Amino acid sequence: MQNPRLAARYAKSLLDLAIEQSLVDAVHADMKLLQSISKSNADFVALLRSPIVASDKKDKIINAVIGNNVSKLTMLFINLLTTKTRESNLPEIVTAFIHQYNTLNKIQTVKLTTAIAISNELKDSIVAKVKSSTSTAVEIETAVKEELIGGFKIEVGGTLIDASILHDLNEVKKQFLNNEYIHSLR
Repeated sequence: MQNPRLAARYAKSLLDLAIEQSLVDAVHADMKLLQSISKSNADFVALLRSPIVASDKKDKIINAVIGNNVSKLTMLFINLLTTKTRESNLPEIVTAFIHQYNTLNKIQTVKLTTAIAISNELKDSIVAKVKSSTSTAVEIETAVKEELIGGFKIEVGGTLIDASILHDLNEVKKQFLNNEYIHSLR
C-alpha cells in the first residue's frame, strides 16, 4: 500500500539525521542503490510487501541482499523500518528521500523516454541543453519504450514535451475521427 505522507516523513527524518551526522552523500548513494535494486528486481519489492513473510526474516534477507554495501546509518534505518513493520514502504521512502535530497541540493531531474537506447554523448548534450536553460544541476533518468516508435518524450520540472511518432500518429487519428478536414471543406 502506498502512503506518500508516511514515506515523506520517514525520508525527512533520515535526511535530517544524515545532515546531522554529515553522511548525506553516503546515505544518498545508499538510497540510489536501493532504488536500483527495487527497480530491477520485482521479487525484492514483492518480498517487502508480502504479509506472509515475517519482519525478522525480511530483515535477514535485506541484510543478505545489500550486505556491507550501505552505510551503518542506512542499515540502522532499515532495521528500524522492519521493527516497526514499515518495510513495505521502503521503495516509496527511497524515492521520497531522493526527491528531498534533490530539492535540498537544487538538482533538477530530467526524465527522458526514447524508442531505442541512446548514446552517452546524446545524454550529455541533453543535460547540457537543460543546464543552460535552468542554471541548476541536472540529473537524467532514461527509459526505453519501444511503443513510441521513434522520437522522444522529455519531462523537465513538471513540463512534458512529447515529440514521439506515437504521439503524432494519435494526433492524426484524432483529426480523422473528428472529421476536421471535412468541416474545413464546407
